[in-house]
Amino acid sequence: MSQVQYISIDSERAGQRIDNFLLNFFKGVPRTHVYRVLRKGEVRVNKGRVQPTYRLKAGDEVRIPPVRMDATSVPVKVSAELTSLLQNSVLYEDDGLLVINKPSGLAVHGGSGLNCGLIEALRVIRPEQKFLELVHRLDRETSGCLMIAKKRSVLTALHEDLREKSVKKVYHAIVIGRWPKQLHKVDAPLEKNVLKSGERMVRMNTEGKASVTTFGIVKHYKELTLIEAHPHTGRTHQIRVHAQFAGHPIVGDDKYTDRKQNKELSEKYGIKRLCLHALRLSFMLPNSEQKVTVEAPYDRAFSEIISRLDASL
Repeated sequence: MSQVQYISIDSERAGQRIDNFLLNFFKGVPRTHVYRVLRKGEVRVNKGRVQPTYRLKAGDEVRIPPVRMDATSVPVKVSAELTSLLQNSVLYEDDGLLVINKPSGLAVHGGSGLNCGLIEALRVIRPEQKFLELVHRLDRETSGCLMIAKKRSVLTALHEDLREKSVKKVYHAIVIGRWPKQLHKVDAPLEKNVLKSGERMVRMNTEGKASVTTFGIVKHYKELTLIEAHPHTGRTHQIRVHAQFAGHPIVGDDKYTDRKQNKELSEKYGIKRLCLHALRLSFMLPNSEQKVTVEAPYDRAFSEIISRLDASL
């Protein structure tokens, strides 16, 4: 892009943060480059500077500067392998919504030295799509159901549903030990901390935010248990920390599981990933009375772990 552009914000784009609008507009441009032009004031809204958190309003006029890739900028490139993987991971799609079976190991967005995450890759793969935004997030090592909005109105409606707790989420996890039959609910407030390294850690704290997860047993194994988890709140690392709080941390979790125990069990059963999978989502389609339930099958790695556990009985 070699010339200044002026864009008038319509009702479909209203409510979106300016940084997210620009990241979507500059498809293939690194996040650091986008934030740089914002910080330098090259992007203007109604002729004035704005912070990255500014939410656009209908009728706003946005000045888009010409963007030149400098020597340190690396454009987002998506391999043929990742393109094929994402194209084959679509679980549900309509005019306003996309549900992907997110692979374990793929971050939902770039940042912290990572140039390309799932959302950036989708924007490159689908250049014709004017709007693509994450409805919610999954940890990098978690696999399963992830919603991406293709319209601002759908994003807004689903965010409201998430706040109202009308979107139902079901996860499967493999935890250490024999999960007690009588343990159905963990109600423990959580507090998020960011370490100096930038790593996020979450701990139970009575002064933290209310957090509730209900659990059920899918199958007991000799040393492990396959459980079902229903988060009723959407806190960072909620299921992982609640499982740890219950005394049965998730296998493959290098943040919240005893390192020695985790290593021994992972080596014994050939586990090389966090054993947490977003199995199912149930929600009402925005502006519709239609209920949709989407289920994500286990990936090969998770399926092979289950097979080895079954063979151990």
